[in-house]
Amino acid sequence: MPERNRQLIEKAGIDVGKLLDMLVRAAAAELTTYYYYTILRSHATGIEGESIKEIVEDARIEDRNHFEALVPRIYELGGDLPKDIRELADKSSCMDAYLPEEPSLKNILKVLLEAERCAVGVYTEICRYTYGKDPRTYDLALAILNEEVEHEAWFEELLTGKPSGHFRRSKPGKSPYVSKFLVG
Repeated sequence: MPERNRQLIEKAGIDVGKLLDMLVRAAAAELTTYYYYTILRSHATGIEGESIKEIVEDARIEDRNHFEALVPRIYELGGDLPKDIRELADKSSCMDAYLPEEPSLKNILKVLLEAERCAVGVYTEICRYTYGKDPRTYDLALAILNEEVEHEAWFEELLTGKPSGHFRRSKPGKSPYVSKFLVG
């Protein structure tokens, strides 16, 4: 990151080291969630399971997109990612979305919902921290937050049967809010 930009962000009240820690932890959560959602999606079996695979796939690919969008910002701020994936996974700001002991569809949906609730909290905190101080990071975190809120609504609707007013994407992993941050 150019020194002048870093100075402006720091002058606005941002501890860049703290922000980088938040962003690396968020990126770690996105990458591990992508991995675990692959497993959870595979275990959504039977007629009912087939009906949610596409929704899990949307969230899974969008979480990968979130990781891809966060990485450039981490480097722009002068940060870095751990060289070892195990170290990265250990930094995750959210618990791993493990396949439950009893992998019923209801239990899988509970894991998915808890993962999304954690993500909503992570990005809400990043938005609070950067609001009015670091517009670029705030815009990115807000875009991701919008998608995470929709993911949370999808899984809550599937688990509770209460309508959320949110609809799955026209194409898997479309990332309607985050796509402007993705290169290529």
